[in-house]
Amino acid sequence: MTILVDMDDTMEQLLKRWVARANEKYGQDITLDQITSWDVSEPYPGLNKKEIYSVTYEPGFWSGVEPMPGAAEALKHFMDEGHEVYVVTATEPEHLEEKMKGLLFRYFPFITWDRVIVTGRKQMIRGDVLIDDGVHNLEGGGYRKILFTAPHNRTYDAEANGMVRADTWDEVVRIIDEMTEGN
Repeated sequence: MTILVDMDDTMEQLLKRWVARANEKYGQDITLDQITSWDVSEPYPGLNKKEIYSVTYEPGFWSGVEPMPGAAEALKHFMDEGHEVYVVTATEPEHLEEKMKGLLFRYFPFITWDRVIVTGRKQMIRGDVLIDDGVHNLEGGGYRKILFTAPHNRTYDAEANGMVRADTWDEVVRIIDEMTEGN
């Protein structure tokens, strides 16, 4: 199969780093449970979107983002099983170099540039399955959909919208293995 996989809050823990850094910078105590939508700035009283999003532009920010537990092992497993794995990310050009060198290639050294697709329109990419935390990336795509649970999508009814929800990478492996057996 061709497996497409998102980076932010799927392969790595962007939100955890982002909230911690924003809390540190602005003297707040926001928790991940308080993030209930795609707009990370919503729970921050008195701060605007530009202020909260600015922390992701700080030098070294992306190098401090850690991988999602089990992600590297799962992706390596898929590749070892003969699947084609592509990282599909909507990374902004300003973040691309640090994010790839300080994060992706550091924690996922078996993924190379020819396996990275940068786009804001994931529905335009062909593959058998997309693993993503962004509902908007899964809706309308011509692939099977695995919604990786994140704080902002907890209340979304994945099943009613043709998606399978996974809370961990072990669950993703099980789902993909079941899909492979069903082909």
